[in-house]
Amino acid sequence: MPIQVEMPKLGLTMEEGTIVEWLKAQGDTVERGESLFVLETDKLTLEAEAPESGTLGQILVQAGTTVPTG
Repeated sequence: MPIQVEMPKLGLTMEEGTIVEWLKAQGDTVERGESLFVLETDKLTLEAEAPESGTLGQILVQAGTTVPTG
């Protein structure tokens, strides 16, 4: 069953984040806790982790795009 990976909310005031780089490509196998993409906020840059193990099916948001949390 597909799981949608959402932009994590890293603080009370965080409303959006920018995907700087995808570390995995469509079709890659990922393990829970493995880094999926690099995200940037107005205060920090870090790697977001996979919430579950499986295969990355489709990337809907390209690098360089800013999206709301959740």
